[in-house]
Amino acid sequence: MALDPVGPESLDALLLQLERLPGIGPRSAARLAHHLLRVPEVEALALADAIRTVRERIQPCSLCRAPSESAPCPTCAAPARDRSLLLVVEAPGDLNAVEATGAYRGLYFVLGARLSPLEGVDAQALGLDELSRRAAHAEVAEVVIATNPDLEGDGTALAIVEALRGIGASGEREAPRITRFARGLPTGGQIEHQNASAIADAFEGRRPGV
Repeated sequence: MALDPVGPESLDALLLQLERLPGIGPRSAARLAHHLLRVPEVEALALADAIRTVRERIQPCSLCRAPSESAPCPTCAAPARDRSLLLVVEAPGDLNAVEATGAYRGLYFVLGARLSPLEGVDAQALGLDELSRRAAHAEVAEVVIATNPDLEGDGTALAIVEALRGIGASGEREAPRITRFARGLPTGGQIEHQNASAIADAFEGRRPGV
């Protein structure tokens, strides 16, 4: 029996890397790879250069953990931001979606993931100790939980509440108020895919606890 033909080794290596990207299967990877082979070399290499540059320059903000070229990021460093409000999101895309509404002028904390035991993401991976230290600052009066309104988002919200439970226990300061986005966002939906009006309404209608 004849063996299936094997493509060029370099092309196979590119396909393998592309298939590792979220939402990219073998067919999508093949389309992208052959597109990169068709376009002018300068265009294809510009993509490689952009990837290299972003990996060299972008680091998590030292305060909110959002991707940034500076430490702290421009949002955390802006003196006009309301430092009594700290909004917790799962991903940088959620931060961008909230920021686009113009309805929120506080600070952020980006978890970078969501609680998902099946995927090996536990509470420790979310940086909750770091969040607790940030929320313990005297200037923080309210922590707004803006995890996605689905099963894993709800579990993540509960883990956040548990992590913040000890703040104020010593009596040195009053514990910050803990609220969560209202259910104006559709259950099972993703914050970064909602329109600005829905996100603004959810912030304005936030409620205590989870």
